[in-house]
Amino acid sequence: MRLVADLFLIAGALLCLLAALGILRMPDVYNRIQAGTKASTLGVLFVLAGVGLLQPAWWPKLAAIAGFILFTSPVGSSTLARAFHRAGVKVWQAPDQEAPR
Repeated sequence: MRLVADLFLIAGALLCLLAALGILRMPDVYNRIQAGTKASTLGVLFVLAGVGLLQPAWWPKLAAIAGFILFTSPVGSSTLARAFHRAGVKVWQAPDQEAPR
């Protein structure tokens, strides 16, 4: 059980790291919101599952935390995206490239 829990914890940590890299690397605010929300939510859920496997008595609390994250993360990201859209933040567009010949 310890090995499975450690795998969940490592996978969660890697997904959180990818979320942070996505926030740094994405070209505009909308892509950054998407990269940060999706990967970090999954990463946190993996970490919670790993902790739950290590500490079975904590499952009710961890389930409540997971439910809260699953509810607030998409709502928060869509609210931020809507606020940026209403503020007039433009979507990133790739520079025009020459057409292939």
